[in-house]
Amino acid sequence: MSTLSADVSQNGTIKNVDSSSSVFELEEYDFSKLPDRPKNLNIDRQRSFDERSLTELPMGHSPCPPSRADNYYGALDHFDGFFSPSKRSLLNTPRSLFGYEPHPMIAEAWETLRRSLVYFRGQPVGTIAALDSSEEKLNYDQVFVRDFVPSALAFLMNGEPEIVKNFILKTLRLQSWEKKIDRFQLGEGVMPASFKVLHDPVRNTETLMADFGESAIGRVAPVDSGFWWIILLRAYTRSTGDSSLAEMPECQKGMRLILSLCLSEGYDTFPTLLCADGCCMIDRRMGVYGYPIEIQALFFMALRCALVLLKQDAEGKEFMERIDKRLHALSYHMRSYFWIDMKQLNDIYRYKTEEYSHTAVNKFNIMPDSLPEWIFDFMPTLGGYFVGNVGPSNMDFRWFCLGNCIAILSSLATPEQATAIMDLIESRWQELVGDMPLKVCYPAIEGHEWQIITGCDPKNIRWSYHNGGSWPVLLWLLTAACIKIGRPQLARRAIELAETRLSKDGWPEYYDGKLGRFIGKQARRNQTWSIAGYLVAKMMLEDPSHLGMVALEEDKHLKPVLRRSSSWTN
Repeated sequence: MSTLSADVSQNGTIKNVDSSSSVFELEEYDFSKLPDRPKNLNIDRQRSFDERSLTELPMGHSPCPPSRADNYYGALDHFDGFFSPSKRSLLNTPRSLFGYEPHPMIAEAWETLRRSLVYFRGQPVGTIAALDSSEEKLNYDQVFVRDFVPSALAFLMNGEPEIVKNFILKTLRLQSWEKKIDRFQLGEGVMPASFKVLHDPVRNTETLMADFGESAIGRVAPVDSGFWWIILLRAYTRSTGDSSLAEMPECQKGMRLILSLCLSEGYDTFPTLLCADGCCMIDRRMGVYGYPIEIQALFFMALRCALVLLKQDAEGKEFMERIDKRLHALSYHMRSYFWIDMKQLNDIYRYKTEEYSHTAVNKFNIMPDSLPEWIFDFMPTLGGYFVGNVGPSNMDFRWFCLGNCIAILSSLATPEQATAIMDLIESRWQELVGDMPLKVCYPAIEGHEWQIITGCDPKNIRWSYHNGGSWPVLLWLLTAACIKIGRPQLARRAIELAETRLSKDGWPEYYDGKLGRFIGKQARRNQTWSIAGYLVAKMMLEDPSHLGMVALEEDKHLKPVLRRSSSWTN
């Protein structure tokens, strides 16, 4: 298979280098013996993915469920057979791979993305958060681990893996630093939230300065950084077909350190991770403390990616066994207790409280009176989603986009649940997508509830920022989920909606308002992940084989019979 790599000079110019290399198929650890995967993928590039029938896909997949003739979930069942071809698309070419003229926004997006590159000793190592010079920089001039993920995927899809490799190795080096906040030492495996390159013109030297949470609002360490790092390492391996980076002793150790942190035994009776507010994309106080869906979904996906990447040596096998046990418990817990649809909503509505023993149905003592009024109108007859949080006498019924999309991509959601999530998005399009994709959460909290939950945070007023704001970066996650479920037309609809304003408005960080009609009050312009998210969505829709980088097929071994009347530990 012919690939196209790129040399990046110190001044940022790109020089194309043709190379031919065979892309070998990475053997992934699996819980059960899955059928042999297809070795070749032959996609007809003359028609869009959703216009081809299942019979034209030479992959031998199962047919569509009879209840949803338009849903070809089965057509993308074996993502491990997909390899991104690493071909340049939509850049420096007069036409795209499908033969139509690329959108004029694409060239502008690539130009701005390249201007956001950060160099360390002559090598690109990441992209800064935003190129907006009209406001105080704060930490927007740093390279954030979570922010760089869509940039990394864009470069991988464009056949430029070196930038991603440099980033992975530099953040790995930072992980080994001693990490102290107010004389308290953090866990050895904590990955930085961000880093910046410091230039000393006098000594003519460059050094890296990392932030592990000591400079963050609320001084909270980023729980999601380590998970994103593992997920990105797998995406790099899938895209390039090169496992040598992941097999490096340093990378293997880095993964084990991250896994040691999140798999450690303690007082928890749940397989989910207990987290503070502000430990993820929602990095301010927003009432997500406890067991937020975003972290649990990323945790699940990172564990599954680690199974692929860990070496089968003594240390690797030990972690594989621990991961296997945790995945079983985590998948059962999430699918049972975080899932809500019309039936489950009705069950909660009729819950008895103060139940005791293993036979309790209301295991978390959720009070039916805590059901918010909005959810009765929001919940469609067909559709469902993973709620924001579940804990003792606490069920956060808010919809969170990132967690639900990652649940689909990681196959934390069963095929039936994934279809229901997409049904919900489609039926509640106005609320979740509106005039600018895509709501980070729904609905917004306001009034006295806002005062209590956010601590009167003026940036998180209702329908703004993390409190029901619209974030264009989420386009790539929605697109990937739509393609996996077999509804790329929904992704196309969202992308076309964004294209009406995103470039014209200067690529804002987020939008305000119930429908996302207004540029965010404190939104930065030229927000890098807004740009990269758009590019990834476009390239993935153009070439669905890129989905293999960020999607995992369902593992049949993780599908136990759900018995809600018995303890999940049984």
